[in-house]
Amino acid sequence: MRTFVHGAAVWDVARPRRPSRVAGVTMAGFRVRDLDALRMVPHPAVTLLLEFGAGSPVLDSAAGRQQRGSLVAGPGLGSGGALRARGENVECVQVRLSPVIAGAVLGASPADLDGAVVPLGDLWGREAARIRERLSDVSSWQERFALIDALLARRYEEGPPVDPEVAWAWRRVVGSRGLARVDGLAAEVGWSRKRLWSRFRSQLGLPPKRAVRLVRFDHAAHRLVAGDGAARVAADAGYADQSHLHRDVMAFTGATPATVAAEPFLAVDDIAWPGRGTLANEPARK
Repeated sequence: MRTFVHGAAVWDVARPRRPSRVAGVTMAGFRVRDLDALRMVPHPAVTLLLEFGAGSPVLDSAAGRQQRGSLVAGPGLGSGGALRARGENVECVQVRLSPVIAGAVLGASPADLDGAVVPLGDLWGREAARIRERLSDVSSWQERFALIDALLARRYEEGPPVDPEVAWAWRRVVGSRGLARVDGLAAEVGWSRKRLWSRFRSQLGLPPKRAVRLVRFDHAAHRLVAGDGAARVAADAGYADQSHLHRDVMAFTGATPATVAAEPFLAVDDIAWPGRGTLANEPARK
């Protein structure tokens, strides 16, 4: 376990010693004594938050709605700066699922989430409560990671895969860091544009153009956190100019690039998600 300090924020961060048995799954464990209004920055993965212990994280939406307990959200969690997390004595495991495998693991398409945050119990019923109890009962982070990994592997094996063409198109978007030409994806897989757009949206939870923007934003945001200037990031990440980058960052986070560069939610990635989670661990084509 390592300690992450960012301004007044102090988090204990744990990582699995072994990669998941399911390609497209990454995990990190967090223990935070005082989590104060943390902006949730969108990421191109389905997010699964499994909480346990005495405390409980709370997600506050811009509309005033609160969510507590274990949660699941589709790609782009927190778009527009709509979500902030807080809580005391928070202990949780955050799982990032590639959209390619998320439907099988969750038992529901990411499209069914429709960009919302959903209580895990709504998808898994009583199993969600049993997972919380088992995570509380074990004494180490590595045991928790192993427990979750076994659960996810079982659910993945039992769930239906996405179309190989859809999986290939997603990996093409990710591999290009959001620079792939969307109009060319259908031709590359030999499908009509209408068919690919429909299957991509229904199976992965977002349309191809949104996927390209989200992956490109994620790459640009991490470059900003690393200290690269906005003009250079805009040029390297494929934005038309710095103003274009500014508009995209504002659209995804509700904040300026300078503010996003200081966000602890992104800064902790170097410890919790080396290689930035699912973007470095995409499942191979079946």
